Amino acid sequence: MLSPLIIIAGPTGVGKTETVLKLAEPLSAEIISADSMQIYRKMDIGTAKPTREELACVPHHIIDVVEPDDPFDAAQFVRMAEPIIDRIHSSARPVFVAGGTGLYIKALIHGIFPCPQKDKEIRKNLSNEAERLGPSFLFDRLRRVDPESATKIHPNDKQRIIRAIEVFELTGIPLSEHHQAHRFQKIRHRTLKIGLTMDRGFLYERIDRRVDQMLEEGLVDEVEGILRQGFSPHIKSMQSIGYSHVTKFLHGDLSFDEMVRTLKRDTRRYAKRQLTWFGADPQVIWMELQEIDGIRKKMDAFLDNHALGLGKK
Repeated sequence: MLSPLIIIAGPTGVGKTETVLKLAEPLSAEIISADSMQIYRKMDIGTAKPTREELACVPHHIIDVVEPDDPFDAAQFVRMAEPIIDRIHSSARPVFVAGGTGLYIKALIHGIFPCPQKDKEIRKNLSNEAERLGPSFLFDRLRRVDPESATKIHPNDKQRIIRAIEVFELTGIPLSEHHQAHRFQKIRHRTLKIGLTMDRGFLYERIDRRVDQMLEEGLVDEVEGILRQGFSPHIKSMQSIGYSHVTKFLHGDLSFDEMVRTLKRDTRRYAKRQLTWFGADPQVIWMELQEIDGIRKKMDAFLDNHALGLGKK
Protein backbone atom coordinates (compact mmCIF):
# COMPACT_ATOMS: atom_id res chain seq x y z
CA MET A 1 0.00 0.00 0.00
CA LEU A 2 1.33 3.43 -0.91
CA SER A 3 1.92 5.57 2.15
CA PRO A 4 -0.26 8.68 2.52
CA LEU A 5 1.09 12.23 2.59
CA ILE A 6 -0.78 15.45 3.31
CA ILE A 7 0.72 18.25 1.23
CA ILE A 8 0.31 21.87 2.32
CA ALA A 9 1.69 24.02 -0.49
CA GLY A 10 1.33 27.52 -1.83
CA PRO A 11 3.21 30.77 -2.39
CA THR A 12 5.58 32.42 0.01
CA GLY A 13 3.84 34.52 2.66
CA VAL A 14 0.46 32.81 2.34
CA GLY A 15 0.54 31.23 5.81
CA LYS A 16 1.68 27.63 5.27
CA THR A 17 3.54 27.38 8.59
CA GLU A 18 0.68 28.56 10.80
CA THR A 19 -1.81 26.38 8.92
CA VAL A 20 0.19 23.15 9.01
CA LEU A 21 0.86 23.60 12.73
CA LYS A 22 -2.87 23.92 13.43
CA LEU A 23 -3.51 20.77 11.41
CA ALA A 24 -0.61 18.63 12.57
CA GLU A 25 -0.43 19.26 16.33
CA PRO A 26 -3.81 17.69 17.27
CA LEU A 27 -2.85 14.54 15.30
CA SER A 28 0.61 14.14 16.88
CA ALA A 29 1.83 14.34 13.29
CA GLU A 30 5.25 15.33 12.00
CA ILE A 31 6.20 17.81 9.28
CA ILE A 32 8.69 17.50 6.46
CA SER A 33 9.76 20.89 5.17
CA ALA A 34 9.74 21.14 1.38
CA ASP A 35 11.61 24.43 1.25
CA SER A 36 14.83 24.72 -0.74
CA MET A 37 16.14 27.50 1.52
CA GLN A 38 15.24 26.25 4.98
CA ILE A 39 17.71 23.40 4.45
CA TYR A 40 20.60 25.82 5.12
CA ARG A 41 22.06 26.42 8.55
CA LYS A 42 22.75 30.03 9.56
CA MET A 43 20.03 31.27 7.17
CA ASP A 44 17.08 31.74 9.50
CA ILE A 45 15.47 35.15 9.17
CA GLY A 46 15.59 35.41 5.38
CA THR A 47 14.14 31.91 4.94
CA ALA A 48 11.28 32.46 7.41
CA LYS A 49 12.09 29.29 9.32
CA PRO A 50 9.66 28.17 12.01
CA THR A 51 10.43 29.67 15.40
CA ARG A 52 11.75 27.62 18.31
CA GLU A 53 8.27 27.65 19.80
CA GLU A 54 6.76 26.36 16.55
CA LEU A 55 9.40 23.66 16.23
CA ALA A 56 8.66 22.59 19.80
CA CYS A 57 4.96 22.15 19.01
CA VAL A 58 5.42 19.69 16.13
CA PRO A 59 8.58 17.81 15.03
CA HIS A 60 10.00 19.22 11.78
CA HIS A 61 12.42 17.55 9.39
CA ILE A 62 14.88 18.62 6.66
CA ILE A 63 15.54 22.01 8.20
CA ASP A 64 19.14 23.08 8.97
CA VAL A 65 20.69 20.03 7.29
CA VAL A 66 23.52 21.59 5.23
CA GLU A 67 25.91 24.54 5.31
CA PRO A 68 25.26 27.51 2.98
CA ASP A 69 27.93 26.37 0.52
CA ASP A 70 26.93 22.69 0.44
CA PRO A 71 25.24 21.33 -2.70
CA PHE A 72 21.66 20.14 -2.32
CA ASP A 73 19.01 19.19 -4.85
CA ALA A 74 15.66 17.47 -5.22
CA ALA A 75 17.24 14.02 -5.38
CA GLN A 76 18.94 14.57 -2.02
CA PHE A 77 15.67 15.85 -0.59
CA VAL A 78 13.92 12.63 -1.61
CA ARG A 79 16.72 10.47 -0.21
CA MET A 80 16.42 12.24 3.14
CA ALA A 81 12.63 12.33 3.21
CA GLU A 82 11.81 8.70 2.41
CA PRO A 83 13.28 7.05 5.54
CA ILE A 84 11.72 9.79 7.67
CA ILE A 85 8.31 9.08 6.14
CA ASP A 86 8.74 5.35 6.72
CA ARG A 87 9.69 5.88 10.36
CA ILE A 88 6.77 8.21 11.08
CA HIS A 89 4.26 5.91 9.43
CA SER A 90 5.65 2.92 11.30
CA SER A 91 4.63 4.71 14.49
CA ALA A 92 1.08 5.19 13.10
CA ARG A 93 1.28 8.96 12.79
CA PRO A 94 0.42 11.16 9.79
CA VAL A 95 3.04 12.92 7.72
CA PHE A 96 2.62 16.48 6.48
CA VAL A 97 4.82 17.89 3.73
CA ALA A 98 4.73 21.68 3.82
CA GLY A 99 6.53 24.18 1.65
CA GLY A 100 6.69 26.14 -1.53
CA THR A 101 9.39 24.30 -3.48
CA GLY A 102 7.25 22.54 -6.06
CA LEU A 103 10.08 20.47 -7.51
CA TYR A 104 10.83 18.89 -4.12
CA ILE A 105 7.19 17.91 -3.69
CA LYS A 106 6.92 16.60 -7.23
CA ALA A 107 10.09 14.53 -6.89
CA LEU A 108 8.91 13.07 -3.59
CA ILE A 109 5.60 11.95 -5.06
CA HIS A 110 6.77 10.83 -8.52
CA GLY A 111 10.48 10.14 -8.14
CA ILE A 112 13.49 11.57 -9.94
CA PHE A 113 13.94 10.94 -13.64
CA PRO A 114 17.12 9.06 -14.60
CA CYS A 115 19.78 11.58 -15.55
CA PRO A 116 23.52 11.38 -16.26
CA GLN A 117 25.98 11.84 -13.42
CA LYS A 118 27.59 15.24 -13.00
CA ASP A 119 30.81 15.80 -14.93
CA LYS A 120 33.34 17.85 -12.95
CA GLU A 121 35.27 18.99 -16.04
CA ILE A 122 32.20 20.21 -17.91
CA ARG A 123 30.85 21.96 -14.83
CA LYS A 124 34.20 23.62 -14.16
CA ASN A 125 34.40 24.91 -17.74
CA LEU A 126 30.84 26.22 -17.65
CA SER A 127 31.38 27.86 -14.27
CA ASN A 128 34.53 29.54 -15.59
CA GLU A 129 32.58 30.82 -18.58
CA ALA A 130 29.97 32.27 -16.26
CA GLU A 131 32.63 34.01 -14.18
CA ARG A 132 34.43 35.33 -17.26
CA LEU A 133 31.49 36.28 -19.48
CA GLY A 134 28.63 36.62 -17.01
CA PRO A 135 25.55 34.45 -16.29
CA SER A 136 23.65 36.00 -19.22
CA PHE A 137 26.14 34.38 -21.63
CA LEU A 138 25.33 30.92 -20.28
CA PHE A 139 21.62 31.65 -20.28
CA ASP A 140 21.75 32.68 -23.95
CA ARG A 141 23.55 29.43 -24.66
CA LEU A 142 20.84 27.48 -22.83
CA ARG A 143 18.16 29.19 -24.90
CA ARG A 144 19.88 27.96 -28.04
CA VAL A 145 20.25 24.31 -27.00
CA ASP A 146 17.16 23.93 -24.81
CA PRO A 147 14.67 26.79 -25.24
CA GLU A 148 11.97 24.98 -23.25
CA SER A 149 14.15 24.64 -20.15
CA ALA A 150 15.16 28.29 -20.52
CA THR A 151 11.53 29.32 -20.03
CA LYS A 152 11.49 27.55 -16.64
CA ILE A 153 14.89 28.60 -15.25
CA HIS A 154 15.59 32.06 -13.90
CA PRO A 155 18.39 33.82 -15.85
CA ASN A 156 20.37 34.26 -12.61
CA ASP A 157 20.07 30.64 -11.46
CA LYS A 158 23.59 29.69 -12.49
CA GLN A 159 23.52 26.21 -10.97
CA ARG A 160 20.40 25.08 -12.83
CA ILE A 161 21.59 26.69 -16.07
CA ILE A 162 24.90 24.83 -15.81
CA ARG A 163 23.13 21.56 -15.08
CA ALA A 164 20.83 21.91 -18.09
CA ILE A 165 23.71 22.66 -20.44
CA GLU A 166 25.77 19.87 -18.86
CA VAL A 167 23.00 17.32 -19.53
CA PHE A 168 22.81 18.45 -23.15
CA GLU A 169 26.58 18.19 -23.60
CA LEU A 170 26.68 14.72 -22.02
CA THR A 171 23.70 13.24 -23.88
CA GLY A 172 23.03 15.43 -26.91
CA ILE A 173 19.43 15.60 -25.67
CA PRO A 174 17.92 18.70 -24.02
CA LEU A 175 17.03 18.41 -20.35
CA SER A 176 13.43 19.26 -21.20
CA GLU A 177 13.23 16.15 -23.39
CA HIS A 178 14.56 14.01 -20.54
CA HIS A 179 11.78 15.45 -18.37
CA GLN A 180 9.21 14.79 -21.09
CA ALA A 181 10.30 11.18 -21.41
CA HIS A 182 10.05 10.67 -17.65
CA ARG A 183 6.74 12.56 -17.34
CA PHE A 184 6.72 12.01 -13.58
CA GLN A 185 4.05 9.33 -14.09
CA LYS A 186 5.11 6.97 -11.31
CA ILE A 187 3.20 7.41 -8.06
CA ARG A 188 5.22 6.78 -4.91
CA HIS A 189 2.72 8.14 -2.37
CA ARG A 190 -1.01 8.71 -2.00
CA THR A 191 -1.50 12.42 -1.46
CA LEU A 192 -3.97 15.04 -0.41
CA LYS A 193 -2.71 18.28 -1.93
CA ILE A 194 -3.99 21.46 -0.34
CA GLY A 195 -2.91 24.71 -1.98
CA LEU A 196 -3.28 27.77 0.21
CA THR A 197 -4.41 30.88 -1.59
CA MET A 198 -5.82 34.34 -0.96
CA ASP A 199 -6.64 37.52 -2.81
CA ARG A 200 -3.55 38.47 -4.80
CA GLY A 201 -3.49 42.04 -3.48
CA PHE A 202 -3.77 40.85 0.12
CA LEU A 203 -1.00 38.30 -0.46
CA TYR A 204 1.31 40.99 -1.81
CA GLU A 205 0.57 43.18 1.22
CA ARG A 206 1.48 40.26 3.50
CA ILE A 207 4.72 39.77 1.57
CA ASP A 208 5.64 43.43 1.91
CA ARG A 209 4.94 43.34 5.64
CA ARG A 210 6.99 40.17 6.05
CA VAL A 211 9.98 41.79 4.32
CA ASP A 212 9.73 44.72 6.73
CA GLN A 213 9.53 42.27 9.64
CA MET A 214 12.60 40.35 8.44
CA LEU A 215 14.59 43.56 8.28
CA GLU A 216 13.42 44.55 11.77
CA GLU A 217 14.44 41.12 13.08
CA GLY A 218 17.98 41.56 11.75
CA LEU A 219 18.20 40.23 8.20
CA VAL A 220 21.04 42.61 7.36
CA ASP A 221 23.04 41.42 10.38
CA GLU A 222 22.34 37.80 9.45
CA VAL A 223 23.69 38.25 5.91
CA GLU A 224 26.67 40.24 7.16
CA GLY A 225 27.47 37.46 9.63
CA ILE A 226 27.38 34.79 6.92
CA LEU A 227 29.75 36.80 4.73
CA ARG A 228 32.02 37.46 7.70
CA GLN A 229 32.35 33.70 8.21
CA GLY A 230 33.94 33.48 4.76
CA PHE A 231 31.02 32.28 2.64
CA SER A 232 31.17 33.65 -0.89
CA PRO A 233 28.36 35.94 -2.07
CA HIS A 234 28.39 33.90 -5.30
CA ILE A 235 27.32 30.55 -3.83
CA LYS A 236 23.82 29.36 -4.71
CA SER A 237 22.25 30.04 -1.32
CA MET A 238 23.54 33.62 -1.27
CA GLN A 239 22.10 34.27 -4.71
CA SER A 240 18.58 33.68 -3.40
CA ILE A 241 15.91 36.28 -2.77
CA GLY A 242 16.74 38.40 0.25
CA TYR A 243 20.34 37.31 0.65
CA SER A 244 21.42 38.60 -2.75
CA HIS A 245 19.57 41.89 -2.19
CA VAL A 246 21.14 42.52 1.22
CA THR A 247 24.57 41.54 -0.11
CA LYS A 248 24.28 44.18 -2.83
CA PHE A 249 23.32 46.73 -0.17
CA LEU A 250 26.30 45.77 2.00
CA HIS A 251 28.62 46.06 -0.99
CA GLY A 252 27.26 49.50 -1.84
CA ASP A 253 25.55 48.43 -5.06
CA LEU A 254 22.09 49.31 -3.74
CA SER A 255 20.84 51.97 -1.34
CA PHE A 256 18.81 50.70 1.61
CA ASP A 257 15.54 51.99 0.12
CA GLU A 258 16.29 50.41 -3.26
CA MET A 259 17.22 47.16 -1.58
CA VAL A 260 13.88 47.09 0.24
CA ARG A 261 11.95 47.99 -2.91
CA THR A 262 13.55 45.33 -5.10
CA LEU A 263 13.38 42.69 -2.36
CA LYS A 264 9.64 43.20 -2.03
CA ARG A 265 9.19 43.25 -5.80
CA ASP A 266 11.20 40.08 -6.39
CA THR A 267 9.47 38.24 -3.54
CA ARG A 268 6.09 39.09 -5.06
CA ARG A 269 7.31 37.84 -8.43
CA TYR A 270 8.51 34.62 -6.82
CA ALA A 271 5.09 34.12 -5.22
CA LYS A 272 3.50 34.55 -8.64
CA ARG A 273 5.78 31.87 -10.11
CA GLN A 274 4.88 29.52 -7.26
CA LEU A 275 1.18 30.04 -7.92
CA THR A 276 1.76 29.25 -11.58
CA TRP A 277 3.65 26.05 -10.71
CA PHE A 278 1.06 24.70 -8.27
CA GLY A 279 -1.78 25.99 -10.44
CA ALA A 280 -0.65 23.62 -13.20
CA ASP A 281 -1.34 20.61 -10.95
CA PRO A 282 -5.01 19.57 -11.29
CA GLN A 283 -4.81 17.59 -8.04
CA VAL A 284 -4.25 20.68 -5.91
CA ILE A 285 -7.33 21.70 -3.95
CA TRP A 286 -7.19 25.44 -3.43
CA MET A 287 -8.44 26.75 -0.08
CA GLU A 288 -8.03 29.90 1.98
CA LEU A 289 -6.67 30.30 5.51
CA GLN A 290 -10.10 30.88 7.02
CA GLU A 291 -11.29 27.54 5.60
CA ILE A 292 -9.29 25.59 8.18
CA ASP A 293 -12.33 23.54 9.22
CA GLY A 294 -12.95 22.59 5.59
CA ILE A 295 -9.31 21.55 5.25
CA ARG A 296 -9.64 19.38 8.36
CA LYS A 297 -12.70 17.61 6.93
CA LYS A 298 -10.86 16.80 3.70
CA MET A 299 -7.84 15.67 5.68
CA ASP A 300 -9.90 13.38 7.94
CA ALA A 301 -11.66 11.83 4.95
CA PHE A 302 -8.30 11.28 3.26
CA LEU A 303 -6.82 9.58 6.32
CA ASP A 304 -9.93 7.41 6.72
CA ASN A 305 -9.76 6.32 3.08
CA HIS A 306 -6.02 5.70 2.88
CA ALA A 307 -4.82 5.00 6.38
CA LEU A 308 -7.80 3.81 8.40
CA GLY A 309 -7.90 6.94 10.52
CA LEU A 310 -4.13 7.10 10.97
CA GLY A 311 -3.31 9.48 13.82
CA LYS A 312 -6.89 10.57 14.49
CA LYS A 313 -8.00 11.06 18.07
